[in-house]
Formats: sequence, structure tokens, C-alpha cells
Amino acid sequence: LAAMPPPKAPKTVLDKVIAAIDALADPAGASRQAIKKFCDKAYGEVKATAFKKALAQGVAKGKLEARGTQRFALPGVVLKPKEGESVGVETLREGREGGALAERGDEVDMSYVGTLASDGSQFDAAKSFKFTLGAGEVIKGWDQGVAGMREGERRRLTVPPKLGYGKRGSPPEIPGDATL
Repeated sequence: LAAMPPPKAPKTVLDKVIAAIDALADPAGASRQAIKKFCDKAYGEVKATAFKKALAQGVAKGKLEARGTQRFALPGVVLKPKEGESVGVETLREGREGGALAERGDEVDMSYVGTLASDGSQFDAAKSFKFTLGAGEVIKGWDQGVAGMREGERRRLTVPPKLGYGKRGSPPEIPGDATL
């Protein structure tokens, strides 16, 4: 058998960015910082201005998909969440038939009660909380768990630590590595 030649290294900054996003394989889209760090390590330092220009060009040419202002993905590529990186969703009440469907970029208004899965203790609650879905204004678990809800729908979300407050938690109410 003949040996296959090694793959060619990406030449343009945009090609390097695309290779980095592919290698990082983040279902939520790779963060701008993670892409830059990967490119610098794998291909040598990429100048910040060239990096920023490559991201803008990639989005303009349809080679990259912007997810908010800080995350990027490859269009049409859907990755399965990694272990511990998906939200459990239980529908408690269906939304209004024909009601608006929550999508990335929509401003949503939620009422909620936040509890710890470990003991059921309440750490937060609100009757009206507004945020832009998918913009990173809330924990990742909310961006995932609220997407696709219909107006009037009620859900119970089980948010793993990686999509909540992580190893640090949010003391004193939320301990580290807490499932919400």
C-alpha cells in the first residue's frame, strides 16, 4: 500500500479559521478566543487584524456562520452535544397553537424558578425576565433549553454544570458543579 501524503496546511487566514472551527468541534460554535488560540498554536501567530478580517470575510462569503458576536460555526454542520453538554427538557404544558416559536436572536420574556437538582432548594426566581436568545446573555443551558419553545409553553429544564455555572458555581447560592 502506498502511503497517503499528509494533508496540506491551510494557506489563508480564513482557511486556518475554518480548520480551527472544524477541529474544535463545539456544538454551540467555537468562541473567537478558542479559534485564535488554536490558529496561533497550530499555524504560528496570526495577526489580530488579519484574524478579525478573516472572520468577517468568512461570514460575508457564507463560509462561516456567526452565532452572536463571539462564536462561529461551519454552515450546515450540526454537531451532537458532548457528554454532559445537553439540557434535559420536560414539557409541562404545550404552548399556544400557532404561538410564536422562540428562535436565536429573538427577545424572550420568561418567568422562572431556579432550583438545585441535588436538594430542590430555590436559588432564584422571577415573574418577568427578558433576554435575547442565543446572544450569551444567560447561561448556555437557558439558550439551549428555551430555543424552540412556543409562546405560553412551560418547561422544566435540567441544566448540567457545564451549561450552568460550572466548577466555580455562583456562591453562596449555587455550589460548584451544580446541576440546576
